[in-house]
Amino acid sequence: MKKYQQINRQRRNRAYRVSNAVKRYSDRPRLCVFRSNANIYAQIIDDEQGKTLASASTRDKELRSEIQNGGNAAAADKVGTAIASKALAAGVTKVVFDRHGFKYHGRVKALADAARNAGLDIGAASVREKDTETKPADSKKPKVSKNEKAAAKVAAGKSVSKKAKAK
Repeated sequence: MKKYQQINRQRRNRAYRVSNAVKRYSDRPRLCVFRSNANIYAQIIDDEQGKTLASASTRDKELRSEIQNGGNAAAADKVGTAIASKALAAGVTKVVFDRHGFKYHGRVKALADAARNAGLDIGAASVREKDTETKPADSKKPKVSKNEKAAAKVAAGKSVSKKAKAK
């Protein structure tokens, strides 16, 4: 029992950090996600007005007929597509993703990717992909020996340690 209490406490703390950072630093409405074992829910919330602009879940009548099990990635994919279409109909094109303490993995990732593919601007898919695209493959600096560094300092007129002078 203690293990589950610890996991829930960690998720609560993570949710607090993520949600507050999203609310504090963004002027966009937020796409807030909650997942239970049986279902997944998504809402687009405008914090400035305090209103929910759009919502979708596996419990919606129009999605219930398409989904057999609400607790898997395929269901999250359908909910992501539904929330994106409802948001675009409401005039919302850019949102910030509030994963509400859940790790960006599995169902949460499937929902975000589906919403992104349906036309909702959530932001970059991941930081790692972005970094690898901008850096060229040969961006490593050539290795320079200590003697070459000391010679460069002497040439620049800077002080050099006694060990470097001896070499």
